Amino acid sequence: MSQLSIQSSPSASSDPVRSSFDDLGLVPSLLAAVRRAGYLHPTPVQAAAIPPALAGRDVLGCAQTGTGKTAAFVLPILQRLLATPTARDRRPFVRALVLSPTRELALQIAESVQRYGDGAGLRHTCVFGGVGQNPQVDALRRGVDVLVATPGRLLDLLQQRCCDLGKVEILVLDEADRMLDQGFIPAIRRIVAQVPRARQTLFFSATMPSELQPLVTQMLIDPVRVAVTPVASTPDRVEQAVYMVQQHDKRALLQHLLDRNEVTRALVFTRTKHGADRVARTLAEAAAIHGNKSQNARVRALDQFRSGQIRVLVATDVAARGIDVDDVSHVINYDLPVEAEAYVHRIGRTARAGAAGKALSMCTPEERGQLASIERLIQRRVPVVGDHPFVSSASTATVASAPSPRPSGRGGGRPPGRSGRPAGRGDASRGRR
Repeated sequence: MSQLSIQSSPSASSDPVRSSFDDLGLVPSLLAAVRRAGYLHPTPVQAAAIPPALAGRDVLGCAQTGTGKTAAFVLPILQRLLATPTARDRRPFVRALVLSPTRELALQIAESVQRYGDGAGLRHTCVFGGVGQNPQVDALRRGVDVLVATPGRLLDLLQQRCCDLGKVEILVLDEADRMLDQGFIPAIRRIVAQVPRARQTLFFSATMPSELQPLVTQMLIDPVRVAVTPVASTPDRVEQAVYMVQQHDKRALLQHLLDRNEVTRALVFTRTKHGADRVARTLAEAAAIHGNKSQNARVRALDQFRSGQIRVLVATDVAARGIDVDDVSHVINYDLPVEAEAYVHRIGRTARAGAAGKALSMCTPEERGQLASIERLIQRRVPVVGDHPFVSSASTATVASAPSPRPSGRGGGRPPGRSGRPAGRGDASRGRR
């Protein structure tokens, strides 16, 4: 899939990064809440998106998980609602709606609403599938200012007439590319049809495939376009490495890597749900998180990981989407992802907020093609560790069919597509050295 072109607006992300939240136009109560949360300086996406959002403009943002984009839309939502208090009529309604692709991300957005809006008197709730709907329905019937929801559950509640979106003032779509991947676009269209056209819309996505263009056109009016992080870029402070290994040695290699003292909190990615369970069972201080786990089990595992009760969280890509945990020292790709862009999302979960981090990947001979796709996407070689205990001649043998990436560097060239292949040209085949 080709990419939807996003160029930064001169009024947004091409400005120098502001040095303080005081410069963004936030009201004193929100500035105090930001300081209580321990933040002194806005991230680039916050500096670019918050001022136009506060001015009432629609925003189209290209920003990856971990860039601070949640606060980039939560703070403007809260400021608008605080500035225009509305007396409730006899029919409960929603003033701001945030749509999220996963339960975990929805819960984390709701936590941000609670954190920054504490003491403001605004009501919020979070609705998602996998749990009973009665408590969610009760909250909606009382009326909420901010509703955070996954599309499937919200559509169910709308069909049951348990929710009124007829007075929504602000609509946020977060992780739009993941919505596309998970088949939520038809549900989103049906939800948006129940939201007033006279509203403000904030639209965020880590990547901008061209398939999103019709939705962008439908939802946004003259948006400010914010592109803080290039789609194919990896965090500069992430140290990347790949270990060539046979499949039957992966578990032993994983344990070898986790035995290092420097691994304080590790997020391990597997390709399948079964694989995540199998890997987690072999490790101490570990839990697995994936779509087959109950909501309570997923929340419990995430809380244990965030609090330090467990050191390792094993996850699939879909379940891990939206996990926002500070101080992840290592991301370990037990299985390389099938889609090259998932690699960028995965390793972006370490080295946040200026910290350093490491991304270690295992690659079997059968996964060489996936590694080549990743290297084409990020436009650089991932350094090979050649002296680990499980290296073998078979695992390090040159594979003549593995295409090489284009030369390292971020400048020039057309952006790669979602498949990891550079748009409009091929690469010469060359063996890995």
